Amino acid sequence: MNWDQIAGSWKQFTGRIQQKWGQLTHDEVDEAKGDRERLEGIIQKKYGVTKEEARAQIDEWMAKQ
Repeated sequence: MNWDQIAGSWKQFTGRIQQKWGQLTHDEVDEAKGDRERLEGIIQKKYGVTKEEARAQIDEWMAKQ
């Protein structure tokens, strides 16, 4: 699956995103609105990881979708 597919079906993926990153609130996931860079920033801030690590986590998660 690619990011365009996820962004296009954002509402359907919000639950899966919250399962993977359990510390994210519903509002934080909604705030990303399908924007990958925004989601990376939210994960980076919430989990205290680097931008590269957040990107790697998203890539790993996408590979499983």
